[in-house]
Amino acid sequence: MSAVASGPETKVAIIGTTTWGTTLGIVLARRDVPVTLWARTAGEAETLARDRQNVLRLPDYDFPPAMRVTASAEEALAGAGIVLFAVPSRSLRENVRAVRERLDDSMLIVSATKGLERDTSKRMSQVLAEELTEGMRRNICVLSGPNLAREIVDGHPASTVVAAADEPTAARVVEVVMSPLFRAYTNTDVIGVELGGALKNVVAIGAGMSDGLGFGDNAKAAFINRGLVEITRLGVAAGARPLTFAGLACLGDLIATCSSRLSRNYYVGEQLAKGRPLKAILGNMRNVAEGVDTTVAALRMAADLGVEMPITTYTHKVLFEGMEPEQAVTELMARSPKPEWDGVTTG
Repeated sequence: MSAVASGPETKVAIIGTTTWGTTLGIVLARRDVPVTLWARTAGEAETLARDRQNVLRLPDYDFPPAMRVTASAEEALAGAGIVLFAVPSRSLRENVRAVRERLDDSMLIVSATKGLERDTSKRMSQVLAEELTEGMRRNICVLSGPNLAREIVDGHPASTVVAAADEPTAARVVEVVMSPLFRAYTNTDVIGVELGGALKNVVAIGAGMSDGLGFGDNAKAAFINRGLVEITRLGVAAGARPLTFAGLACLGDLIATCSSRLSRNYYVGEQLAKGRPLKAILGNMRNVAEGVDTTVAALRMAADLGVEMPITTYTHKVLFEGMEPEQAVTELMARSPKPEWDGVTTG
């Protein structure tokens, strides 16, 4: 593998002016890590550079001096040691295609996107691998965990996981992104880390519905736990390690996303429980609720692997088939009893 520079001097190119991409850029640049944020249009780049804030998605947080903005892929990627993709799952592939001519196998390629490609059910690292050369594929990493953007940009302590096929590659990314307020751990279970981060968004929609219906903490705790079992069941069938789902990238993220009003997916579920139609909810949101597309992709994956996913199935019924949330709960509760870890081989 080609040597990749590490440490605070490493330039980081961030693909995506999303809330999460902007947050990561600000946090890194506060530590004087040189960061270049790539915008898709010259107009957007000029606005961000003039305001020194992402007024649309993250107002009131100034860009540190070490953070630059450009619409030039050549300028953004020149000399970068880490290229971090923080874009919605539905647009990752087109974003990779837009910049891949400027990528090379000296760069670490990091996905910070928590989702599955809706039309293919592929994980984000799989999308990257399909679009990059063989030499670049060895450097693919994923970053995931209980990482609510506003808490992190506010300077509250948080932790994350960086996963790669081999630990030294993940460790290179950890060396750059870790700080006293943002602790990072390595993991070599890329499948588990990605599926945990993607599928918890589906459970978060249901948790929001539970709270919106006023069902209380017992119901919500049971729902989150059964969601964890369901995620683990699919993850193990896809080749992940069961223990990964007890870590930050799944259980940790579930706790944060199912409890916080900063969570977009929780918000979607809560609003559905109040009777608002999905189209109206999504139409008023500035950011993507990844759990909506992931519900579709996860059910396709489950069918391919022969895995039962009742929570995801009923979430789909509420999102796309017109079922009322109360009816979904009634039918889930009426399912026949089974062993708690049915379908999961824990080893």
